[in-house]
Amino acid sequence: MKLSQRVQSIGESATLAVAATAARLKAQGVDVISFGAGEPDFPTPQHIVRAGQKALDDGRTKYPKPASGIPALKDAVCAKLKRENRLDYRPEQIVITVGGKMACQLSLLAILDPGDEVIIPVPYWVSYPDLVRLAGAVPVFVTGEQSNGFRVTPHQLREAVTPRTRAFIFNSPSNPTGHIYAPDEVHAMARVFAGSDITVLSDEIYDRLVFDGEALSFAAVDADAYRRTITVNSASKTYAMTGWRLGFVAGPMDVVQAIANLQTQGTSGAPEFCQVAYAAALTGDQRCAIEMRDEFARRGRYMCDRLNAMPGVRSNRPQGAFYVFPNVSETYRRLGVRSSVEFAERLLTDAAVAVVPGSPFGMDTHVRLSFATSMEQIEAGMSRLDRFLRQLAPQLERN
Repeated sequence: MKLSQRVQSIGESATLAVAATAARLKAQGVDVISFGAGEPDFPTPQHIVRAGQKALDDGRTKYPKPASGIPALKDAVCAKLKRENRLDYRPEQIVITVGGKMACQLSLLAILDPGDEVIIPVPYWVSYPDLVRLAGAVPVFVTGEQSNGFRVTPHQLREAVTPRTRAFIFNSPSNPTGHIYAPDEVHAMARVFAGSDITVLSDEIYDRLVFDGEALSFAAVDADAYRRTITVNSASKTYAMTGWRLGFVAGPMDVVQAIANLQTQGTSGAPEFCQVAYAAALTGDQRCAIEMRDEFARRGRYMCDRLNAMPGVRSNRPQGAFYVFPNVSETYRRLGVRSSVEFAERLLTDAAVAVVPGSPFGMDTHVRLSFATSMEQIEAGMSRLDRFLRQLAPQLERN
């Protein structure tokens, strides 16, 4: 069967592919330690589960009404944005989506035409370029150097803008690096786009997982940034609700209405009983989110310290999210590999440790490790990685 050029232009999500490979090997009896998927290892907090169970018992299993989200959840999202992000939105400016990824995809479909350009900082979340291509647009990459905390500069952004630039994707805290743009840096970036018709897609899915510094919402910079920004977020990371598939979009009325219309022609909205659970998460006791954040911070510090003690590995300390993105390219020649893909394959084969290659994030010199797993697994995995590097490349010396 002939496939469309659209689907031929994209590939499988690299992070999900690594997670699937690790799961398959585990099913075969291989003792794999996986640092692949960005999925909290904690169970969904019980008060959230109970709210979802009650909604099921109450028969809330029909189509969600309206398709853009139930009023109780929209109200809860507005309260969250005001309380935590200093953003004022009305319920009609909110669309509840089937996960954060769908929030990004619908937003891009709503604003992009074929040939439009979208500026994407490198390294990037693996799905951004393909979501842009699915909308018929062209990703334009701007690289943030590790020496600068992987941050791109206003000068780089100005250089990347052309008459065809339609959007800029902003992600802070970042997947895959965990870096955060300081408030003054966000203000400086916003000035690059001030007065233009360039839309900012601000992916703030990790906004509650901040260990060091402040993650300022892009739309909170000023009135100009507010009117040009689409903010997306999700239940997945903050509340360990990845399988509930819930996200949201907040933005100007015209684009939000367009996104709502798109959703009616697609998923028809997120399941109502799941929305009830998300509302309970946002309005209930937040100690669960704080405790998970603090544990992620502890794990991240430990993983980063262990990595930086290994030969040929250089890692920045994450300020948020739950990833480290170390440079491992110094090991390539000694290990007889030429890329992050080959490094990851060798590590999985020889040490039964799964990591995500850096190439799908735009940096082939790096790999991504998630510390959204138990400390026991992290300790064991770091020991395996350390032995792997020291046994196979004993001559590596730290610079």
